[in-house]
Amino acid sequence: MLRYLTRRVLDAVLVVLGVSLIIFVLVRLTPGDPIRAYLGETATDEQVAFYRAHLGLDQPLPVQYLRFLQRAMVGDLGNSLFYHRPATDVVGSHLPATLLLSLAALVISLVVAIPLGVLSAVRRDSFWDYLGMFVAMIGQSVPAFFLGLVLMLLFAVEWQVLPTAGYGTWQHLVLPSVTLAAFLVGLLTRMVRSGMLEVLGEDYVRTARAKGLSERSVLYQHAFRNMAIPLVTIIGLQFGTLLGGAIVVETVFSWPGVGTAAVTAIGARDYSLVQAVVLLVSGFFVIINLVVDLLYAWIDPRIRYA
Repeated sequence: MLRYLTRRVLDAVLVVLGVSLIIFVLVRLTPGDPIRAYLGETATDEQVAFYRAHLGLDQPLPVQYLRFLQRAMVGDLGNSLFYHRPATDVVGSHLPATLLLSLAALVISLVVAIPLGVLSAVRRDSFWDYLGMFVAMIGQSVPAFFLGLVLMLLFAVEWQVLPTAGYGTWQHLVLPSVTLAAFLVGLLTRMVRSGMLEVLGEDYVRTARAKGLSERSVLYQHAFRNMAIPLVTIIGLQFGTLLGGAIVVETVFSWPGVGTAAVTAIGARDYSLVQAVVLLVSGFFVIINLVVDLLYAWIDPRIRYA
């Protein structure tokens, strides 16, 4: 176990280093001058040169990257030019809103998709099956920004039962979390349905029924548990996707999360903040993948750490 964890942690460090290098190069290839964006078009060439040297942006890229890594190892990801604060502080102040939105979307997805997928499989070709497939199709085919605008138009403008945008109460959370959850509901519903249809025909399920176990026990303790491994993988990976994909939803609903900060940072050529946001999301992906791998052995004891 310790050997496995050590190897996975080393893999995770390499992945984060790779992501940091890619994003470091990409943000510097984007058009526009961050110093001009910060000082304004009225700044003189001397002022621009002074700030460029002060921030170390006049150095070769390899030197800049090594200095960035050196500071990052002690938790310093630079200062945000737009917010005039350390980038880690800006990300930390926006992170709770993004985590709240992503967790709410994940809970909605699990509560809706798992029972609906199981019901679709158990009652195949019934009304519930058609309903499950319709929900899955809508969730996966409608873009998040369009669904968000439609929900906003119906619930906030037409019926006036929920706020159009903002943050602070549970009413503000409903529309963005439902919008963010829609795609995952569709994906999980399809996965649960197809997985259950496959395992319901297995011999051990028929044996469980022949032993007189209740249908609920057969479905959730025998069938569902055996198809749960790919489901756990998808849930883990999709939670990281929710964090990254929240950018669009946060923009539509003016949700003050990391996505909103990222959009502002890109517009302002704020290198430090863009790098901090990307490293945060990639770090979450790496941690979630590690947790998912550890969950494998807990769900299926036949799997051993190698």
